[in-house]
Amino acid sequence: MGFSVDALAQIAIELQSGIEHSDRFQRLITTLRQSLKCDACALLRYESGQFIPLAIDGLMADVLGRRFLLEGHPRLEAIARAGDVVRFPADSQLPDPYDGLIPHHQHLKVHACVGLPLYAGQSLIGALTLDGLSPDQFDAFSNESLRLIAALAAGALNNALLVEQLENQNILPNQPALFKPTGQTEIIGLSLRMQQLKKEIDIVAASDLNVLVGGETGTGKELVVKSIHEKSLRADKPLVYLNCAALPENVAESELFGHVKGAFTGAISHRSGKFEMADNGTLFLDEIGELSLSLQAKLLRVLQYGDIQRVGDDRSLRVNVRVLAATNRDLREEVLEGRFRADLFHRLSVFPLFVPPLKERGEDIILLAGYFCEQYRQRFNLSSVVLSSSLQMYLLNYVWPGNVRELEHAIHRAIVLARASTHTGDVILQPHYFTFNHRESELVTDQPLMLPASTNLRDATDDFQRKMITQALEQNHYNWSASARDLSLDIANLHRLAKRLGLK
Repeated sequence: MGFSVDALAQIAIELQSGIEHSDRFQRLITTLRQSLKCDACALLRYESGQFIPLAIDGLMADVLGRRFLLEGHPRLEAIARAGDVVRFPADSQLPDPYDGLIPHHQHLKVHACVGLPLYAGQSLIGALTLDGLSPDQFDAFSNESLRLIAALAAGALNNALLVEQLENQNILPNQPALFKPTGQTEIIGLSLRMQQLKKEIDIVAASDLNVLVGGETGTGKELVVKSIHEKSLRADKPLVYLNCAALPENVAESELFGHVKGAFTGAISHRSGKFEMADNGTLFLDEIGELSLSLQAKLLRVLQYGDIQRVGDDRSLRVNVRVLAATNRDLREEVLEGRFRADLFHRLSVFPLFVPPLKERGEDIILLAGYFCEQYRQRFNLSSVVLSSSLQMYLLNYVWPGNVRELEHAIHRAIVLARASTHTGDVILQPHYFTFNHRESELVTDQPLMLPASTNLRDATDDFQRKMITQALEQNHYNWSASARDLSLDIANLHRLAKRLGLK
């Protein structure tokens, strides 16, 4: 049996109309699911040995955050290698990547599975996957009609990828329009805040401006810096990293600018500093707010004049370095307090970027949770790792003071615990694997969290955190730095959290 002319026309129209590719793909998937009467449908993009979901229908929301490496998914690998329609037998022993990921059917295995590889010429660019809970769900559809669907979808996907490539060329005046390789660093997030941040990254990457990236600890500032470098015209030159917070004052200048033999006790040979190593490339100064005022003055000189002096050397060296800096401090406040130079701040923040805290990113929390689930599923060689619907609500209502880093650690620990209680290799994560620890102010898994029945989860969480912070302050005689250490929080994050909770 084939598709009706009306059904094919509808699919073609969905692919040609609309502005945003993501909307167009979502309508395609929804239309396909209705036409084929399948339980789940997904459009995947192929890149660097993995399939990346672009649009889904009938699957858990966290699938959009998962990245399916071919080596960890034999069915997807079979689709990638087939070159034609793939129909998996209902009794196939190959694990299905979507087992447990169809809502309300988490304990059922997918039975009917069809894969359509999508090609641009001879190059694999993606796949359509169709899944059903009934073994004979797709028997009525001929391969010819499915090939036609694949051809329509492949054309639309290829056009979208070409447009994306053109938009990201970063063509500057008087430069040839050459396709540049896209960066390898992926920033996961579909929230409006993150879409705006990605647009800003694309804009500033094309320039040679210095950039200041702000945001709380654990939000992913380093990923933003890497993405800027990889999308820039310096992408084939080094990205050199220096953590300013980890620099003892007596060696900081040498680390930045290098030294000559005999410049100080222990200087037994010439040594290049980070600026020389990054010449013609990019220097990433992490936690720049920790630099001393004297070093800030020397850094300002390099940014103004482009020359450096090694410690103990009278000669100057010319360098061509783009500086990308990150901080979890409010540098405007630091300037007002006299702890950061105003002229350096203005030199660095020509194009400031801000990475939003996780609690302000909405459904991105679920996408990121799915991403980490898939990462640890592969690492622990599990068949499947699924987030229960009750856990998804739990994750969405927690405030995440440690941001994305805390979410990753929480998922990791929960999987370790859940794995210990199953013998099948199928793990379903439930809320009881996650709770708070009074020492860490993050999700841990040693005791269940007792919440008052009379209040909602967010209020109970806020109340619990108020008690934790108050207890830590009392134990440390209201020393905020010591309390932050006890709670394993960055002090700036603790101040922000305390302010939000009405403790300041």
